[in-house]
Amino acid sequence: MTNDDSTRQLFDIADIPTVAPMACGASHTAHHARLRSDDAKAGATTADAAAAAPTQRTEPPRTRTEHDCIGEMEVPADVYWGIHTQRAIGNFPVSGITDSQHPELIRAYATVKRACASANEELGLIDPDKARFIREACVEIEGGKLADQFPVDVMQGGAGTSSNMNMNEVIANRALELAGHERGDYAYIHPNDDVNESQSTNDTYPAACKLALIDALHPLSESTKALAQAFHDLADKHINDVTIGRTQLQDAVPMTFGQEFHAFATLLKSDLAAFERLVPQLAQLNLGATAIGTGICADLRFRKAATAHLARITGLPITAAPDPVAAMTDMGAYVSTSAALKNLAVHLKKAADDLRLLNSGPRCGFNDLDVPARQAGSSIMPAKVNPVIPECVNQCCFMVFGMDVTVNWAVAEGQLQLNAFDPVMVHELLTGMALLTNAMDVFRTNCVEGIVVHTEVGRAHAESTPSISAALNHYIGYEQGSAIAAEAVRSGRTVREVAGEMTDLPADQLDEILDPAKLARGLGQTCREHMV
Repeated sequence: MTNDDSTRQLFDIADIPTVAPMACGASHTAHHARLRSDDAKAGATTADAAAAAPTQRTEPPRTRTEHDCIGEMEVPADVYWGIHTQRAIGNFPVSGITDSQHPELIRAYATVKRACASANEELGLIDPDKARFIREACVEIEGGKLADQFPVDVMQGGAGTSSNMNMNEVIANRALELAGHERGDYAYIHPNDDVNESQSTNDTYPAACKLALIDALHPLSESTKALAQAFHDLADKHINDVTIGRTQLQDAVPMTFGQEFHAFATLLKSDLAAFERLVPQLAQLNLGATAIGTGICADLRFRKAATAHLARITGLPITAAPDPVAAMTDMGAYVSTSAALKNLAVHLKKAADDLRLLNSGPRCGFNDLDVPARQAGSSIMPAKVNPVIPECVNQCCFMVFGMDVTVNWAVAEGQLQLNAFDPVMVHELLTGMALLTNAMDVFRTNCVEGIVVHTEVGRAHAESTPSISAALNHYIGYEQGSAIAAEAVRSGRTVREVAGEMTDLPADQLDEILDPAKLARGLGQTCREHMV
């Protein structure tokens, strides 16, 4: 790999060659000599037996010894992580969910380290050969190699220090191999002195988190767009089919099914716009700020160089935070991301709830439409079918509401010069984004695209509702309109029938005024000169 890695993109990794995984140390265990048969033993001398026995090879060591500020520790010989990661594995056996289960975060962190290596080389802070091997290791990780080498629990303490050390160690050990050295030979490439040069957890971990969120926004946006299009298509199909609008679950005034479905699509379009607004906010990073924003242990030129290299590699509008100290504790990008996800969940829940109501029945509910039958709805009631897909979507939305509460608590718990709770924030946000992405795909393919609208039921509702009397207000006044509506309810007749008896309006004018299709489009109000 050359020093010019400008053609490498953070999220376009199809061109990265696949590297065969390293063999485990255990796979080199020598085979034990098989025992000879009793007959052979009886007739063989000791020398013969020794000569006949296969030569045994020495087993490679199963561990390597590493040290840190606490002391020494054995690390499995066949892993790429080191002592800091090994300690974290023992310290945080909490959720059973590891960093490796968020591939966006692993890719993003490797990209941050790659940009930093290029900046350090440019500034003469690390040897060009070391920088090259570090970048090669980073590119492999971005491509999915060594994905199982990030075992730290997402509920780690330390503001992401364990994740940063894990990444430093894996990059260093893979870079050592690429350079022809053994894993653990940190005298040549050191996790802290080389991979982490000019950096701290406190500036690199949030940078990786924000890039991971931008990465996850892409599939989320695509799924949102596809679901919005499905509602648009359904709306276009039923743009002229009238039904009744409802407020507070009571009959209101006529509308079309097309208008009802189009509203769902419009809500999702507003979510897409919110996602677009997130990108510049998430792309404002704090590289070079190191521990608390003062830039200790970093070359003064590093901030600009690292930001420029990361922008070049990713193609994103990466900018440096204007106030590094303030940016160290500013969690506004997480709050905005969580709010956008929650708003999407609210819109999805709205659509799912409405479809459940419109599907209710078929005898004792609205029965305006059928969602696709996906499975039997009861173990005791034959032929009952439940709206299981909208119910699934609802539960995903409930989870995202909980995500938002968690993120807001974590944001509110930052003290003094650092917020220590980035790990739970990014875990919750990435989990919520993946959940909603999948939920929308299921909602679209297993429900929305198969909805069957009962157009005749909708028209009957629109024509029979007493609320349609509101269209008469301009002609006969609210009081007389109320009397007509009350009589229609009492007698079980339509407003049109009762209005023909209780007003002097001509029949053709009543037909025009009370036409549900015209009312649905706001065309039911004729000019006052038509009044009799």
